[in-house]
Amino acid sequence: MIRKTAIALAAMMAVVGCTTVDPVTGEREANRTANGAIIGAIVGAGAGTLAGGDDRRNAAIGGVIGALAGGAIGNYMDRTYQNLRERLAGTGVGVERINQEKILLIFPADLTFDLNRDSVKSQFLPVLNNTGSILREYEQTTVDVYGFADCTGADAYNQDLSERRANNVASVLASNGVIRQRIITQGFGETRPVTQPCSAAANRRVEVTISAFTGR
Repeated sequence: MIRKTAIALAAMMAVVGCTTVDPVTGEREANRTANGAIIGAIVGAGAGTLAGGDDRRNAAIGGVIGALAGGAIGNYMDRTYQNLRERLAGTGVGVERINQEKILLIFPADLTFDLNRDSVKSQFLPVLNNTGSILREYEQTTVDVYGFADCTGADAYNQDLSERRANNVASVLASNGVIRQRIITQGFGETRPVTQPCSAAANRRVEVTISAFTGR
């Protein structure tokens, strides 16, 4: 175990050092393909347990989609990120690269839900349908759908509302070809406001985290 941990730590240090210079902006950024290969080495050294994971979910989807490993992770998620940015440009949906393996989509409140409602606004459905179509193409990812509410009303009510919002967004994604095994939903109620006061409409939102499926 000590030897595996040492290998993992050495690989992590190497990840920090793997950077390239963007020829357009001149800024230094992570070399995701090289780092992906190093991350694959970490997994091979047995350090995957450090990151945790949902064994039941992995078992459910392992037979349906293939796991990514090594340098394939960075390249695959680069393509996923670029496609999402291009095809969701101008829709109001935020597309952020969290790290090597994760992408975050933010569906703002003014686009998605009315006050005290869990149904997706009709004018936003085409955007959500398009999002599902994109995610269907990049099937070697998992999709975590998180619902949120503002703090208007009782805590228990807002918790239930946030769960229903997440479930409804997940249903639209699934109806556009994202297999159910890839999707997990969770509601956070009013516990994670992005702005103050917590009653502000911006807290009434859904976020979707897209993660490379590595089988761990």
